[in-house]
Amino acid sequence: MTTQPSQAETMLGFPADFVWGAATAAYQIEGAAAEDGRGPSIWDTFAHTPGNVLGGDTGDVAVDHYHRFAEDVALMSSLGLTAYRFSISWPRVQPGGSGAANRKGLDFYRRLVDALLEAGIQPWPTLYHWDLPQPLEDAGGWPARETAYRFAEYATLVCDAIGDRVANWTTINEPWCAAFLGYASGDHAPGRHDPEASVRAAHHLLLGHGLAAQALRGDGRRVGAAVNLYAVSPASDAPEDVDAARRIDGLQNRFFLDGLLLGRYPEDVLADVAPYDLGVREGDMAIVGGPIDQLGINYYNRFFVTGREGAAPAITSPFAQASPWPGSEHVGFVQVGRPVTAMGWEIDESGLAEVLTRVGTEYPSVPLYVTENGAAFDDVVSAEGVEDPDRVAYLEAHLRACHSVISAGVPLRGYFAWSLMDNFEWGWGYAKRFGLVYVDFATQARIPKSSARWYASVIERGGIGLSPAE
Repeated sequence: MTTQPSQAETMLGFPADFVWGAATAAYQIEGAAAEDGRGPSIWDTFAHTPGNVLGGDTGDVAVDHYHRFAEDVALMSSLGLTAYRFSISWPRVQPGGSGAANRKGLDFYRRLVDALLEAGIQPWPTLYHWDLPQPLEDAGGWPARETAYRFAEYATLVCDAIGDRVANWTTINEPWCAAFLGYASGDHAPGRHDPEASVRAAHHLLLGHGLAAQALRGDGRRVGAAVNLYAVSPASDAPEDVDAARRIDGLQNRFFLDGLLLGRYPEDVLADVAPYDLGVREGDMAIVGGPIDQLGINYYNRFFVTGREGAAPAITSPFAQASPWPGSEHVGFVQVGRPVTAMGWEIDESGLAEVLTRVGTEYPSVPLYVTENGAAFDDVVSAEGVEDPDRVAYLEAHLRACHSVISAGVPLRGYFAWSLMDNFEWGWGYAKRFGLVYVDFATQARIPKSSARWYASVIERGGIGLSPAE
């Protein structure tokens, strides 16, 4: 007599309370750029400036989530998502960046949160995903210390509106991008090329996080930030390559991890950026490193770096003009022959396990969430729909990496695929598709891809099915 294999023997199971989500950002999906009192953001200004975005695309309409959110929540429910990570548009809530809230803007997020809760989906709002109100940029932007205090004020307004129904909060998303792509390389809004401004922006973003966390805390709310981490490897054992890896790891990873989790910045990174004034004042680091309840980690690929001349810069936008690495502008990035996504990023799921393990073992223990992970591929609609086996393979490999670190004791509590649906991909406009759901940008039709169906099956079963050979 034969016995059927148990579920444990036929799949890699995740904890029963593991959070299964997908993520988006306001400027990338909402549209309605001038409706119901919304003011301009730095991304409105940047996208409407010729030469900044591929194809001259803007987020004016995006995928019209502002008007179609009920349809989109129904789509999330059909996939079985247990959580939805979205960002709140600061200029929709507070058009001038200070003062009273725009009631119609807050009402939109009240309706969205209510719809999510009714569908049994946990709302995971992010307060800042790069859409700074333009009046604040005109007053100095993130390099100006006052912006951090305005951010805390805005956080209080949002918390007052939905804090009674939202348990999990992210203050800032990828402060490295906001600071260094926005103010050093100019690849992102506001498009400035000022290394000193960029390092001051980095500190003030973290200061704003700490101040906002103080404003949000209470009534059982769990607060954290989301940082984009990379596994960083030297291209060779040559001293200049090893030093290049130290530098990039320092500014990309350790600056933010040490600041948030240890309440200090790494001494070697401070030495690398010594020509510039970060604007740190007495008491700041206690605020930056104040207690958090969870940490979001966004991961896409590994960096291989070199200190030798002639290597290409990292791919950050189609119109890269300057280095986003103040103090380490000489560092180059190389590829090692692994398969790449449509962004030209090499696929390396081992890097996800590496960064999760690093945070889980080298820093004070805090619950971790993969708050973004995904890949762009050149999706095509056919009579059968949208088949995207490369994305399925990418997601499966990275979820297997997640399973491996959980098995090793890393406190990983959830995973959010990037992205729920195709959208405005910053400097790449509508040319790159990361979504589980295909969007026809002309008609706004939503078509779940085979990756969406695969992810839904993983959520339903609570794990990844194993092949007979495994």
